[in-house]
Amino acid sequence: MRNTKKKIAVFYTGGTISMKKSEAGGVNLQDSNPLADNISKNMDDFLKTNNIELVQELVFGEPIPSAYVSEQHMLILRNAILEKIDSGNVDGVVVTHGTDTLEETAWFLDMTVDRSVPVVVTGAMRSSDALGSDAVYNYQCAIRAAMCDEAKGMGTIVVFNDDIHAARDVTKTHTTNLATFQSPGLGPIGAMTEKHVVFTRKLPPRAHYDIKSMTKNVMLVKAFAGINSLVFEAFEALEEKRIREQPGSREHKHFPIDGFVIEALGAGNLPPRIIDCLKKLEDRKIPIVLASRCLAGSVQDIYGYVGGGKNLKTKEVKDIIFSNGLSGVKARLKLAVLLEKTSDPKEIEEEFAR
Repeated sequence: MRNTKKKIAVFYTGGTISMKKSEAGGVNLQDSNPLADNISKNMDDFLKTNNIELVQELVFGEPIPSAYVSEQHMLILRNAILEKIDSGNVDGVVVTHGTDTLEETAWFLDMTVDRSVPVVVTGAMRSSDALGSDAVYNYQCAIRAAMCDEAKGMGTIVVFNDDIHAARDVTKTHTTNLATFQSPGLGPIGAMTEKHVVFTRKLPPRAHYDIKSMTKNVMLVKAFAGINSLVFEAFEALEEKRIREQPGSREHKHFPIDGFVIEALGAGNLPPRIIDCLKKLEDRKIPIVLASRCLAGSVQDIYGYVGGGKNLKTKEVKDIIFSNGLSGVKARLKLAVLLEKTSDPKEIEEEFAR
C-alpha cells in the first residue's frame, strides 16, 4: 500500500475509448461515458491498492470523436491542463482521446505545456463494450504512467498497448490494429510491465511556447507523382474572389493562408512543375516548411537537381524550412504555433532546427 495518495487529473475528450455500440450496430458516443462507468467495475481495486484519487473532467462539455478536434479544442484542453497543474493539487494528468488525431493533440500539448508534471495521452481501438476491448486497460496504464516519478519532465507522452511513446515521434500506423501507435525509426521510449513503468531512454530538451490563441491558417499538401499547380491556383482563386467581393481592398489584401507545409517525396524532393508555385508563396512572405511523406527520416539537402532538396534550399526557394524530422501533420501544428509568435522565416527556421 502506498503511503502517499496520488491525485491524477483525468480529462475526457471522447473518441472510441468513450464509445460503445448502439442498437443500430455502429460504434457511437453515449449520453454517459462508458469508460467512467467501467471504473467502478474494473478499477476499484487498482485505485485503492495504489492509493490513487481521480479528479475527472469532461473538458469540452461533451465527448466528441477525434475527427472533430480542431486547434481550438487543443487550446481549450491545454489551458484546462495548465490550470489544474498550476493549482498545485495534482501529481499527474491523463487525457483520453480518440485515436484519429491523438498524435496531433499530444504533440500540441508537448509544445505548449511547460511543466514537470507528467501529461499522458491514451485512447482505445475497441470500444468499451467490444470483445477484447483495450479501453480500460490502456486507461489504467496511462494512470500508472502519470503517477510515475520517472515520467516527470518527460513532457507529453502517449501510452498505448503497453508501449510508451514520445509525442514528437508517435503516429497512428494502422486503421484498426491494437498496436497501431508506433514511433517509426526510433521506437518507443519505454514500456508498461505488469508491475512497473520502464523508461528505456531519455528525451532531449524540447522548446515550449506560451501561446494565447490559435488563429493562423496553415495548409498541408502531400506531394504525389504528377502533382501540378492546381492546388496552388485554388489559393490564388480564393484571394481573387475575396478582392472581387470586397472592392477597394486590394491594397490590404491578405492571402487566404498564413503558412504552408508540403510533404515532399523521399528526402525532400519535388517535381519542377510546382517550384514556381512555391516561389510565389515565398514572394508573399508566407513561410513554407518541407516535410517528407516517408514514415521515418528527415528531409535533407542531398539532391542537386531541379526540385531536389539541395537545389530547393540553395537556389529555388531559399527561405524554405526543413521540418527536422517532423511529419507533415506535426510540422503543420508547429508552424501554426510559431506563427502566433512570429512570421519571420529565419526565426521560424531556428525553432524548427531546435
